[in-house]
Amino acid sequence: MTVSDSESMVEIGVCDIPVTPEEERRIVTELTSEAEGNLKEGNLYFVISNRWYTSWQRCVGLLTEELSSEEPSEVTRPGPIDNHDIIDSESDASDPQLRKRLEEGVDYVLVPEQVWRKLVEWYKGGPPIPRKMISQGDYSKSYSVEVYPLCLNLTDSSDESCTIIRLSKQASISQLYEMVCALRGVSKEKARIFDYFQKSKSVFLDPSSEKSLEESCLQLDQDILLEVNGSASSQFDMSLAGNELALVPVEPMRSDGEGTVSNGYSNGSKFSLFGRNPFEDDGCDSSSAFGKKERRGLGGLQNLGNTCFMNSTLQCLAHTPPVVEYFLKDYSEDINADNPLGMRGELAIAFGELLRKLWSSGQNSVAPRSFKTKLARFAPQFSGYNQHDSQEMLAFLLDGLHEDLNKVKRKPYIEAKDSDGRPDDEVAEEKWKYHKARNDSVIVDVCQGQYKSTLVCPDCGKISITFDPFMYLTLPLPSSRTRSMTVAVFYGDGSHLSVPYTVTVPKDGSCRDLSNAVGAACGLNNDEFLLLAEVYDHKVFKYFEHPLQSLSAIKDNDHIVAYRFNQMHRGPGKAKLEILHGEQKKSDSVGDLKLFGTPLVTYVNTEPLSVTDVDSIISGLLSPLHRTHSSSMVEDGEENGHIPDVADETPGSLSPRDTETGDIAVDDDKELSFNLFLSDYSFSPKLLESDLVVNPRSVTKVIVKWNEKEHEKYDSSYLDDLPEVHKTSFSAKKIRQEETSLFSCLEAFLAEEPLGPDDMWYCPACKEHRQANKKLDLWKLPDILVIHLKRFTYSRYFKNKIDTFVNFPIHDLDLSKYVKNKDGQTYLYELYAISNHYGGLGGGHYTAYAKLMDEKKWYDFDDSHVSAIDESEIMTPAAYVLFYQRVRSESETSNMDED
Repeated sequence: MTVSDSESMVEIGVCDIPVTPEEERRIVTELTSEAEGNLKEGNLYFVISNRWYTSWQRCVGLLTEELSSEEPSEVTRPGPIDNHDIIDSESDASDPQLRKRLEEGVDYVLVPEQVWRKLVEWYKGGPPIPRKMISQGDYSKSYSVEVYPLCLNLTDSSDESCTIIRLSKQASISQLYEMVCALRGVSKEKARIFDYFQKSKSVFLDPSSEKSLEESCLQLDQDILLEVNGSASSQFDMSLAGNELALVPVEPMRSDGEGTVSNGYSNGSKFSLFGRNPFEDDGCDSSSAFGKKERRGLGGLQNLGNTCFMNSTLQCLAHTPPVVEYFLKDYSEDINADNPLGMRGELAIAFGELLRKLWSSGQNSVAPRSFKTKLARFAPQFSGYNQHDSQEMLAFLLDGLHEDLNKVKRKPYIEAKDSDGRPDDEVAEEKWKYHKARNDSVIVDVCQGQYKSTLVCPDCGKISITFDPFMYLTLPLPSSRTRSMTVAVFYGDGSHLSVPYTVTVPKDGSCRDLSNAVGAACGLNNDEFLLLAEVYDHKVFKYFEHPLQSLSAIKDNDHIVAYRFNQMHRGPGKAKLEILHGEQKKSDSVGDLKLFGTPLVTYVNTEPLSVTDVDSIISGLLSPLHRTHSSSMVEDGEENGHIPDVADETPGSLSPRDTETGDIAVDDDKELSFNLFLSDYSFSPKLLESDLVVNPRSVTKVIVKWNEKEHEKYDSSYLDDLPEVHKTSFSAKKIRQEETSLFSCLEAFLAEEPLGPDDMWYCPACKEHRQANKKLDLWKLPDILVIHLKRFTYSRYFKNKIDTFVNFPIHDLDLSKYVKNKDGQTYLYELYAISNHYGGLGGGHYTAYAKLMDEKKWYDFDDSHVSAIDESEIMTPAAYVLFYQRVRSESETSNMDED
């Protein structure tokens, strides 16, 4: 039987869109610019899978950075919008919810409402995931899209039923009551809702309050409790709040030793923040931060949703001796509530409260909810539940604590003076005096040092010397020039099992470099070539056919396959045939096929192909998976990455040699070996019957429906477990691929270099902007020296993490020779804390190592989990921020005491 072409072919990559790709790009760019120029609360944005959006950008010419050549590349339009890779598979189809911990720019993108409408008009698909824009911050207002609305687990005390409540974190407590009461069918007058964090009834939420849920310290995925008059005791028991004082705004302890918490309860204990003296058990007073009987300082910090970056920073500061000593004493007189650069003292109070809890909790974990709420108010960039940078968090926190504790109430105006040839020590001392006249806090006293900065005009030779304060040193790291990548090689002729190969390629290399490296590893012959492809969701997501395409397009968590072919497949008249694997799920409908395994790819001639031809090709490709042979034969074949040709032994199968040519002679009346469906991913797969004809396009996709018969005949496990390009284990702490020393990093930081063209210096002599040479020197070092290793590098199109192992001293870090101020002092330091970052960009995890000073032992702080660690294990490639304390000589200590 002969059928018409319209019935027998799949139009792959052909979309009926009324505008050209160039016009799409223009329309979307204009609509995006218009939306960015009109930011306001309530604006609607839509979440789109970054995979689909990237393919669209490539189609319309917005991702030209991937190619290092002007050569054109074959690009097809993407299919319908497909957001399923970012949607939680267990969520209701009518109310799709995003998977947790997705990262913008990596997993998803946000587009304005009008852009979404245009993309849907052109491409259809979905499902739509709308999100609203909100305004955040008390002082520094910023707009952001609330990608993850607050999700609360409501427990009804009357029947113990649980319901999920979703609403904005900026919704009020009053609005929460309205939603809960409508949902449960109770009147607002009878309802009482409590903060039920960790299933512990604590703070009563006032139904008349207009306070936001975020301000009320409610966190993502936490519990709230509903009580209705008569269903349970509705009288709030203050004793229940004993373990939740983090929810109650408090003032620091007054100098008279008495404090008042905001709920009106006063106590006369030495530490008013606790309601009791946390050290009374062993008689330790406030001047001793490190008790001996109770193991203090070993409290963990609970992860509130991607807050490991915050926990890592807080643990390092919570084990900084002078900071601990300060905040465990009375610091109320230092609170500067009127500083316009500060946070009304609230950040310092919240930090001090949290630090006291950590040092009084024994070995229990603390939930830093109140602190995170304050952080979100004053630094909206850290709000929400995305991963952030621990060093950026540290920089904000140190600066914020300084401004909140700045003893200078009115900063004097001081006119800057040039050095004018005066001695360096005179100018440096003058600048430090001026700096202290405007900035006087414990943070400045213990954490700030001073640079000497020298600028030389390349034209007139004018020399300008300034002395500037610094809070930490950011040291460059030598970037790795190579990259390890794992690729699975599949054979397009069905002659071998797949074999993974791990190769080393240039980090800034091209697909040609990867292909050559994999080819050398797998013994590619001169008459063979590799076709690189990314496999995602059991489909070929993208082919890498341009040899000069940058490897930066391939991420570490991608799955890359290299299909191995003979050179005869190249050239005109050939087309790709993709074989996908599906199983019936849930119903008997054809459209309910669920894909699994890795697609197989081969080449066929573009001439019409009978379905029996396709069936025979598939038999040949699956022949290495045949179960009919003895285990010894399979094992022997596996060992060499090769299975003997066995297809001829199987009735109805095709030899691999025939599969290569795509020219197959078969009996048209032969019964098909498989249930086959034609697919373009856009519509329900079309059943292929033996009397049909397929007209191959550039890519033709066929789904093999696996039933029990196929699983008995073939071992499909060989199609599973496709390796990631680079699998990073958080526990792999001792891998040292490249190594440098901390001193090398410091010397690179202090080396003279010309300013960039975007950072020109205005020469007062030339009266022109010049690309001056700049030289930094260390002049004054603080007691607490924080060293930030610059592991993350960013460019317009590329982000990279440097995993180089830095050999840093734990004891006796002597920086004396690097300090230009020859005042006779020694600068010897001891390491006491490390902020670690494991993994790559977007998928990493922060922990902290800290030394418990009274024990002189190191501990690993991994969120709420705290464990002892040997000092020999703390030096890893994950070290990101190093914390050192200066060890003063006896003479220096005595001089300080005299002062």
